[in-house]
Amino acid sequence: MIKSLKEKECKRILSQNYIGHLGYIYQDKPFVIPITYFYKENQIICYSGEGHKIQALRKQSNVALEVSEIESSNHWQSAIVHGFYQELEGSNAKAQLHEFSLGVKDVIMRKELRDLDFISEFSARINTNDLPIVFVININEITGKMRRN
Repeated sequence: MIKSLKEKECKRILSQNYIGHLGYIYQDKPFVIPITYFYKENQIICYSGEGHKIQALRKQSNVALEVSEIESSNHWQSAIVHGFYQELEGSNAKAQLHEFSLGVKDVIMRKELRDLDFISEFSARINTNDLPIVFVININEITGKMRRN
């Protein structure tokens, strides 16, 4: 049976995971890509190098993030966040990137029982000549579904 999740259950899914699928529009086409994230109350923290995704998000700030926990076709749950992209700069960007790093490391420690030393061990590598672009998704809505048979 498929049923809707309460917001509290959706937030648990978001807080216990660190990889989701980011949905956005670029040149009138929908794109969905995997992304490493850290959830904190009413925000999703992410970072990226300059490229297609960032160009698209700067033009159209409405985004979605989907996070799933799938055991089988009859046993899964999923949360979807709708919100808007906000690029951060300066000391605020550095502070959020630090929080992202510590937060994701903590989720990995709890979920996978392994400790990590460097951000590159759990997130995409960024060209060392370029500074990462730190951004948040400010959450407008959280919904979710689950299936249990």
